[in-house]
Amino acid sequence: MKVSSKRKAYDEINITPMLDLAYVLLIIFIIMTTASVQGVRVDLPSASAAQSIGQPKTRVIAVQSDGSLTLDTTPVSLAQLQNELQAAVAADPKTPVILRGDRVVQYDRVMQVLDICSKVGVGSLGMAATRAPAGSGS
Repeated sequence: MKVSSKRKAYDEINITPMLDLAYVLLIIFIIMTTASVQGVRVDLPSASAAQSIGQPKTRVIAVQSDGSLTLDTTPVSLAQLQNELQAAVAADPKTPVILRGDRVVQYDRVMQVLDICSKVGVGSLGMAATRAPAGSGS
């Protein structure tokens, strides 16, 4: 009697257990990452002299066609404009100001506003304009 016990060698490697392990590790890393991003809640103390790290509020001066002035949609005189800008620059020297002048306003009125901005020390002054339509030669 001949007993033949030939074992057949595996032709392929079974990677299913390795993939299962990789998926489990991936899930663990995802959970740990989201848990560490949330951080720890801390009750921060307050300080009276703390400076704000927010963006400064832009002030907009508009000169209408009749020469009247508005500061952030509030009608003002030249003296009031100077006082308001002094207060804004005193609170934050980097306060940006945008000047919007009507196209038919007297040049002298715009120069008065620019002079006030210069007196109070406005550091960032922009002048608003509209873009000319494409194809216009003027």
